[in-house]
Amino acid sequence: MNKEEIIKKIKELKRRKGAVILVHNYQRGEVQDIADFIGDSLELSKIAQKMDCRIIVFCGVRFMAETAKILSPGKKVLLTRKEAGCPMADMITKDALKKLKEKYPGTKVVSYVNTNADVKAESDVCCTSANAVEVVRNMETEKIIFVPDRNLASYVAMSLPDKEIIPYNGYCYVHERISREDITKARKDHPDAKVIVHPECRAEVVQIADMVASTGGMVKFARESTSKEFIIGTEEGIIHRLRKENPEKKFYPISPLPVCRDMKLTTLEDVYTCLKEEKYEVEIEESIIESARKALEKMLQYTKS
Repeated sequence: MNKEEIIKKIKELKRRKGAVILVHNYQRGEVQDIADFIGDSLELSKIAQKMDCRIIVFCGVRFMAETAKILSPGKKVLLTRKEAGCPMADMITKDALKKLKEKYPGTKVVSYVNTNADVKAESDVCCTSANAVEVVRNMETEKIIFVPDRNLASYVAMSLPDKEIIPYNGYCYVHERISREDITKARKDHPDAKVIVHPECRAEVVQIADMVASTGGMVKFARESTSKEFIIGTEEGIIHRLRKENPEKKFYPISPLPVCRDMKLTTLEDVYTCLKEEKYEVEIEESIIESARKALEKMLQYTKS
């Protein structure tokens, strides 16, 4: 089948099976173009939670599909590629977190949403890159274990100097590769552009950017800003969406390196096959779903949104 035929088949299957297709901002452009909803992982899962659908097709990586299952346990959640994982999420395991809790007894654990379900279940509260600072600020404790991203932990610590943040030594290899030199070169090539970087970047990068934002924050900033040019310091997939939604503005990747291998695994053919065969279903033990959901719900107590 050619591209047009595949898209037609996907639409037919989606309608017949009562499915919704969720696509993360970092996915291939052709996959973004057939999405019912595009966004970040938690945003998409919360949308699906409210929808009257039987099947959720998640075009992203495993922890994202797991989050959708945690919030919608009665729906069938499918991951388009079973091997699509997140190296950073896999850096922290349930056992490693338990050992960290033993080392710092009584210390509350904040788990980035970019973690696997069993790690969320061992956490006190979850956070996103957009609300991490707000969550930690509003917690009634001064000492916090933050997993797994050391760079997001550093960003929170810089924003909240009165809090003691105990970071886990995990990181996103895509954001870790972005350097000060990349920003310097990009600014030289595009002197009128605003530099927006993700808080998963290293502190030296965050400190010299014009704006630090989650993917959702980047979309909002690009839409509302009077600037016409932007240098984007995150996985390059989001640039497809930014250009599509802001055709009058220009967007440049901060370097050639910000590409996530796992995010780029999913193709249109994968979406079609996944939906046709209803394969790669995400299944999680009920006890883990219950505990992980509590950590996600706790997040809402510390945030306005």
